[in-house]
Amino acid sequence: MLHITPISSFIDNYIWQIRESEGRFAAFVDPGEAAPVLSVLEEEEITPAAILLTHHHGDHVGGVAQIKARYPGIPVFGPARERIPTITHPVGEGGTIGIPATGLSFQVLDVPGHTRGHVAYYGHGALFCGDTVFSVGCGRLFEGTPVEMHGSLQKIAALPSRTMIYCAHEYTLENIGFAKWVEPENADLAARERQAFARIDQDLPTVPSTLAEELATNPFLRYEVPEVSRAAEDYAGRKLASPVEVFATIRHWKDSKYD
Repeated sequence: MLHITPISSFIDNYIWQIRESEGRFAAFVDPGEAAPVLSVLEEEEITPAAILLTHHHGDHVGGVAQIKARYPGIPVFGPARERIPTITHPVGEGGTIGIPATGLSFQVLDVPGHTRGHVAYYGHGALFCGDTVFSVGCGRLFEGTPVEMHGSLQKIAALPSRTMIYCAHEYTLENIGFAKWVEPENADLAARERQAFARIDQDLPTVPSTLAEELATNPFLRYEVPEVSRAAEDYAGRKLASPVEVFATIRHWKDSKYD
């Protein structure tokens, strides 16, 4: 059985620790800083088996060199289309990675948009998606195009609805604030806001979420829902010709008003 725990990093990042429930070997997703990971390894008396990187931004890769200095043999999986010097095993769409000393393996998905070479890792009912999909949101398009990000989101939306979405940031309440502008009458969104406040009141993460929850509340996965497309057209002041245009308009709306 998969055991996944968040490690808080910086202001709002999550580094995900993955291991088998009784295992002593763990993989770490997007360690932007080393100290929190090294502390967990010491406190829990576990051994790092692998590092999984989704993209090249410093808050996702900044801790890798220091972890490798302590554990020189650790494999580092990461996107082949991005220049990350610490990667030892470049990966891309259609590949499968195995976590050494465990029975865990993950499929690699190319999900460009936030960056050109962004990847995600899918397996055991879990998706580690970095900054592609957030809880009730998606990543900004720093390098990719709306067409690329739209395709990546479609790929994720086609996964089983029970898939657990492990994103890399605590952005839920901020994202809900924007989503309520797009769909003010969405009852599922109101319920998620209540749940998020309850989690934060208990000093707990609001993630992961299920893909089903995202399909019901995330405007960036709901661009073909009539209420969402109408809101995008109202913002744009014109008819939008395609789902890609609706997505691009919603992304621009959030960039200009909230980010």
